[in-house]
Formats: sequence, C-alpha cells, structure tokens
Amino acid sequence: MVKRSKDKHLGITFDRETHYKLCSVSEYEGRSISAHVLYLIRKDIVAFEKEHGKIPYPPEDEE
Repeated sequence: MVKRSKDKHLGITFDRETHYKLCSVSEYEGRSISAHVLYLIRKDIVAFEKEHGKIPYPPEDEE
C-alpha cells in the first residue's frame, strides 16, 4: 500500500493480552498487525454498508 499525503494515522492503546492475541492472529494470517487491523476495519465497513447502505465518499462538503 502506498502512503499518500492525505492518509490518516490512528494510535490505539490496548491491554497486553489483546496485543498478544492480535499478534498471534496477524502472524497466522500472514499480515503485520497494522495490515491486519486495517483489514478488520475494512471488513467492518463492508458489513456496516451492507446493513445500512453505502457511506458516500468524499463527503459533499469536502469536494
């Protein structure tokens, strides 16, 4: 994935057990932790849009 100047950064703090388990799942899936978290976020967005309808992008006020 190519980082673009308008990409956003998100810091997340979580407990050691969650971090350990996320590392294990990420490694099993062959992804870095960051790539796996991004995969999960995108998967959640797809599920949300399937239930509630497509989220427009870009928002009209940012065009």
